[in-house]
Amino acid sequence: MEVIKRFFMVNLYKLTEPISNINYRDVIEIIILTFIVYRLLVWIKDTRAWTLLKGILLLGLFVLIANIFELDTITFLINKGIGFAFMAVMVIFQPELRRALEELGEKKIFTTLTPFDTARDIRERFSDKTVNELVKATVEMAKVKTGALIVIENNVTLAEYERTGIAIDSILTSQLLINIFEHNTPLHDGAVIVRGNRIISATCYLPLSDNLALSKELGTRHRAGVGISEETDSLTIIVSEETGSVSLASKGKLMRDVDAAVLRQQLVILQDKSVDTKKFRLWKGKGKNEEKLGE
Repeated sequence: MEVIKRFFMVNLYKLTEPISNINYRDVIEIIILTFIVYRLLVWIKDTRAWTLLKGILLLGLFVLIANIFELDTITFLINKGIGFAFMAVMVIFQPELRRALEELGEKKIFTTLTPFDTARDIRERFSDKTVNELVKATVEMAKVKTGALIVIENNVTLAEYERTGIAIDSILTSQLLINIFEHNTPLHDGAVIVRGNRIISATCYLPLSDNLALSKELGTRHRAGVGISEETDSLTIIVSEETGSVSLASKGKLMRDVDAAVLRQQLVILQDKSVDTKKFRLWKGKGKNEEKLGE
């Protein structure tokens, strides 16, 4: 406790010492920087970088503890690794950075300080009616072998993927989903993104999984479903156009030959996070990274 007390006493003194020298220009700079940081945080919250930011904050807490207890080796390793970590972030989140620069070029300087997706403030869970409509549409499409790819957003935003498609923003119904994926219709190619009780967009492009453990008999639709589940925490419903079988993709895993009861169970788990996720039981499937759901 004495170490912690001494650490805070020394550093609080260093922080409070310059306060008496603050002038009006410093106040203006503080207000501007605070506003910019706040708007950047609002924007980051609608990207995959939000999860990274939380990790960085936890790492910062760990560094603070290491400094308090003078863990010199750990502090040295962290300081040396910061540069490499920064470069890795630039590579991993290149799409988000590119999008931010595009927005900067498309808008006026003041509008770029506002969130890029201000309409998405509330991330609601879908209702029981939406669960029923999803199950009904999936079963009907499976019967007639209509290929479908439905991505249901969870906590990680799908905003960057919905921009690749055509905006729908309509209440989700089974008939609308069936019409979207009907053969020879303008919207049947690509994925549908669902947020809450609404279909947000259709014909969306998804990242393909490069996991070599997936069965070679799987097509682009299945690899896209697994790919988006590797990038986000979404749940993807996949209906095979060749066999009519239903699969689910979640957390990089592919669960094949899913029936209506299992589909409903997984939707309810996603709908209500208080459900014990340990009930999400998985069995070995055809491939190392493929799993099959049972009762």
